[in-house]
Amino acid sequence: MEFRIMGPLEVLDGDDDRTPSAPKHRDLLAMFVLNARRPLTVGRLRTLLWPREGGDRSDSLVRGYVGQLRQLIGKDVITTVSGTYTLAIGAEQLDVDRFRSLVERGSYQEALALWRGPALEDLDPDGDRWVETRRLREELEELRLFALERRVQLDLDAGRHRELLSELRRLAGQHPLWQRFRGQYMLALYRSGRRAEALDAYAALREALDDGHAIEPDSDLQLLYHRMLHDDVSLHVSAGPPVLLPHDVTGFTGRADLLDLVVGGQVVVHGQAGAGKSALAVHAAWRERERFPDGILYADLRETTAPAAVLEDFLRWLGCPAQAVPASLDGRERLFRTYAANRRLLVLLDNASAESQVRPLLTSCPTVITSRSSLGGLSGATRVSVGVLGEEDALDLLVRTSGRVADEALGRLARFCGGLPIALRIAGSRLAARPGWTVDYLVGLLEDEHERLDGLRSGDQAVRSVLAIGYDGLPDPAKATLRGLGALSAPDFADWVAELFGGQAEALVDAGLLETHVVDVAGQVRYRLHDLTRLFAREQESQGALVRLMDVVLARVRSSRFSLVSGDPGTLVATRDIRESVEWLAAERAFLVSLVSDLHQAGLDDGCRRLAHLLGPYLERHRFLDDWRHVTAAALESARRAGDAMGEALILRDLGDLHLAEREWDLAHDRLRLALGMFLREGRTRDVNQTRRRLGRVHLERDRLPEAERALLGCLKAAENDRDAAEALRVLGVVLHRAGRLDEAADRLRSAAAHLDALGDRYRQADTLLDLSSVRLAQHAVPDARTAAETARGIAVRLGDQLLDAYALLALARVNQAEGAAERARELAGSALAVFEALEDDLGRSQALPMVG
Repeated sequence: MEFRIMGPLEVLDGDDDRTPSAPKHRDLLAMFVLNARRPLTVGRLRTLLWPREGGDRSDSLVRGYVGQLRQLIGKDVITTVSGTYTLAIGAEQLDVDRFRSLVERGSYQEALALWRGPALEDLDPDGDRWVETRRLREELEELRLFALERRVQLDLDAGRHRELLSELRRLAGQHPLWQRFRGQYMLALYRSGRRAEALDAYAALREALDDGHAIEPDSDLQLLYHRMLHDDVSLHVSAGPPVLLPHDVTGFTGRADLLDLVVGGQVVVHGQAGAGKSALAVHAAWRERERFPDGILYADLRETTAPAAVLEDFLRWLGCPAQAVPASLDGRERLFRTYAANRRLLVLLDNASAESQVRPLLTSCPTVITSRSSLGGLSGATRVSVGVLGEEDALDLLVRTSGRVADEALGRLARFCGGLPIALRIAGSRLAARPGWTVDYLVGLLEDEHERLDGLRSGDQAVRSVLAIGYDGLPDPAKATLRGLGALSAPDFADWVAELFGGQAEALVDAGLLETHVVDVAGQVRYRLHDLTRLFAREQESQGALVRLMDVVLARVRSSRFSLVSGDPGTLVATRDIRESVEWLAAERAFLVSLVSDLHQAGLDDGCRRLAHLLGPYLERHRFLDDWRHVTAAALESARRAGDAMGEALILRDLGDLHLAEREWDLAHDRLRLALGMFLREGRTRDVNQTRRRLGRVHLERDRLPEAERALLGCLKAAENDRDAAEALRVLGVVLHRAGRLDEAADRLRSAAAHLDALGDRYRQADTLLDLSSVRLAQHAVPDARTAAETARGIAVRLGDQLLDAYALLALARVNQAEGAAERARELAGSALAVFEALEDDLGRSQALPMVG
């Protein structure tokens, strides 16, 4: 059922007209409708119906009228609760409520179609019977004029100015002081080629206002008059509010987690060069277009760097005539904020380089700023960081831009582009433009690093150009930093590396050529250089970068507290400029491993060999066998290329250690025999002794115990210092344990542990104590076995060495098993097993599994 009161009172039930005909029923229904959904007592109804009679009517009369009305329009329409009556209808059933809702939603044409005249014009034509009628009429008339004004504006924006002339002439005549209608009438005349009449319409209004009210037309109308007076060409545009955005990005891919964050308040979208910041911002703006009916302003701040010029452009697009644009930057700022204050605008400022470019352009409107820098000086702004695309999104973007099917070849192409959107789009465009090319052909063009940037060019788009924009704007020290970093192949590097090359890492981040990655376990900020940026940096001339880095790195690694090189007293000196050397080595492992390759590729053979040799014990201790294999291979090639016989012998011995760790006894024996021969020829007594000790270990693992014992006794006799003696004693103790000579084994191991304790070599001390614990268990000296294992575990915990701690837990599990605490033994073995599996230590896993059950 529908109730209409805008115009004559009507009640319609579909095609059935249920409008009461009796005046008493019509008046009563009018009161109910004016108070729809409000409970009304009989007394309140009497007062509303006969406000001038002082309530001199009976309650029964009112109740009788209500009952008769319910019979006419339906008993369930007027409800009775606790002595009150309520017209129980929904908002959609009353034309007034629908009218308000449609105006609020901007559906002006639909709202105006409901209008049939002033509210209750047939029951209260003069609006003086009921005060409610007068108030409602005033409200609805204001809404009607507002809706009419907005609907007319939409027609004007759509270019229907000629069709509007007669309607606007009538509206301006009916509402001579409603300046909005007068302005629309002027604009329709102007666009219809009747400029003189438009100016006359303004003069007539100004005269009427001055004569009767002594006031001037409002500022918007004055501005319109001046624009017409100076024949502002922008007045002829009838396309609606300005939408200056570039075309939406074709095949936009990914970024689903970022899109909802871009539009709202002040947002800085930042990231490295080519990461797709502008594409994300433009796509998000188009997606939110309906939220900004007054337009979207856009400026590329790389093309127009002066804020004053951008402000002039924005003001002109918002309707300000050229003559009215202030000359000063401050004046333009104030005027732009005034224009923007009452509009639902979005502003997109693309490619900002500094806060000073942006601040004059900020208003109360939502503003999106894209920049390679995070623009930290813009306090209160939300920041959205844009990185490279993941593998799946990168492949999807290639599929969309190339029109090719996702396959293995396209996946390789995506990897060459490193997930960088600009590179992916260029590669996809090249394939789309050359349908005769296979993906493998383009991959082949990009395989050569020296040619890759040349291959990533399509038309006027080139990855090199994007990177050059940031590089060319850098100061010389920052350029030098980037050139130095380009010599590295490491996936990331710490702040001290950037400091060594000039200390301009943050300047490179702001230029979008470097990315802040993480804070590592040593408390250092780490940065990441994209592969394509690295290739660009290598194209710039750089001299001596790796040499400077090599000298510093060798000194740092050598001075680590971890005993990297057996017998080198210099390794016991604490590194002063890092908190913990072990943590530093953990943080820098990948960097140092990559640096070995960089030194090898650069022909710095001595540095390559020395760094690989220094890293060996650390990589062995923490079971980084793949890394160890990588650095020794590069170092062996460098030593041979340089003709460094002793360097080659040291790396061969390191390879013997690697094969021992891999339990490849034959390979270990061959490498160590080669190294031994070279040391013997050069008369390197100590190196000979250390190599024979390792060969003794090989004999042990091959179960050749007599040969092992002879070799180790010879090493012990020839030992030149306590460290050499301690290491020989330790392996000899293990040999004697394997031979069943437990008392001798225990004596040798106790002696070795004491020497290592005195030397401060905690790692090898812990290893020796674990061997001693095993011997004491075999001797059934369980308390001594526990003491040795607990001491070893204490050392492991202090060192923060997970693998050593796991072996200590395994030793304690065996002690508990010997003590009869089977459940505790399983628990300890289980904890050890978890570490072995996490670190992929097969030997430890094989020993722990039987104890866990």
